[in-house]
Amino acid sequence: MKKTRILSLALAGVLSVSLLAGCGGGQGNAETPSGGETTHVNESSAPAGEAGGTFKIGMIGPLTGGAAIYGTAVANAAQIAVDEINALGGDIQFDLLTEDDTNDAETAVNAYNALMGEGMQILLGTVTTTPALAVVPYTYDERVFTLTPSGSGDDVIEDNDNVFQVCFTDSNQGTRSAQYMDEHFEDLKIAIIYRNDDAYSQGIRDNFVAEAETRGMEIVYEGTFTEASQTDFSNQLTSAQSAGANMVFLPIYYEPASVILTQANAMGYAPTFFGVDGMDGILGVDGFDTSLAEGVYLLTPFSADAEDEATQAFVAEYQERFGGIPNQFAADAYDGIYIIYEAIQAAGVTADMSNEEICDALIAAMGELSVVGLTSAGSEMTWDENGAVSKDPAAVIIENGTYVTP
Repeated sequence: MKKTRILSLALAGVLSVSLLAGCGGGQGNAETPSGGETTHVNESSAPAGEAGGTFKIGMIGPLTGGAAIYGTAVANAAQIAVDEINALGGDIQFDLLTEDDTNDAETAVNAYNALMGEGMQILLGTVTTTPALAVVPYTYDERVFTLTPSGSGDDVIEDNDNVFQVCFTDSNQGTRSAQYMDEHFEDLKIAIIYRNDDAYSQGIRDNFVAEAETRGMEIVYEGTFTEASQTDFSNQLTSAQSAGANMVFLPIYYEPASVILTQANAMGYAPTFFGVDGMDGILGVDGFDTSLAEGVYLLTPFSADAEDEATQAFVAEYQERFGGIPNQFAADAYDGIYIIYEAIQAAGVTADMSNEEICDALIAAMGELSVVGLTSAGSEMTWDENGAVSKDPAAVIIENGTYVTP
């Protein structure tokens, strides 16, 4: 069984990855090239063959449009990781190919076809759930190994043995959000505002409600909206306030969330707002008064102000190359590239293999891989037989314009 634990340090553009691949297995420690802290290596056995070659990794996500903050973050962070791996000068090299899906299902399929025409062998994508649901049937039929950094819908991996997630599933986010509220707040009266024409928002809402009911939590109001109506939330907010809600759960993306916070402030309604990973990016919305996000909670596995060396190095590199603070989607993508890298090594695949051969070998490797990354809060990421990731979630609160651990 091959298990790999990695600690990535993006210092001076160089990643230190420690692996032990000895015959029959063994244990050991390896020093980083800089002579810094050693990394622990779990028991390991040699891969089936010597991995190598230049692999074409495709990335599909919204690089334009209302969700562009997500796709751009994924593309940027994936490029950082690819550059670091290539700079190692090893036998494994990556060529990153990106396509814009504008957060649209049909456009995503066209993007997938374009990448296949360019020789894509592995897909990092898609970034959001609805496009993912349109693309994964094609990757399944054509046997393209797929690792989505942030397509969180449970249906994305269901019945698709070639698809794995870096992010939490919608069911996990909904359940964990209810759990966190129940364990950290008292006398809650909860309102939910969600988008009913979006699989991501609907899925998290459904699982949140199920867990809240199991725990006996009080939901006093639910309001919905659609993509066409996400500019005016006065009715939903008035109803939530009238129902006495002191907690508003927002399983939605950052743009409508920014409108909700702005309109709630204008009407003098100040409950605690609690969001999920789709709200990561709210501090970068053009024209939004970020002071209105003070005190907002987010369930997210990544905080850019974390003090560990790997996070600090990644954030510094991202800021230097692209400006701005990387969000969770960026961290998921960065981890995703390294997960693919580790899986390739564990599987011993080469770039001259067919997509089907690569896919089958990586599927087998993922079942036995454990990885420590930026989004695992110091714990190991592992994957179940359905492709869902297991790692520790964390909540952050926005204070003084940044995310901090409560």
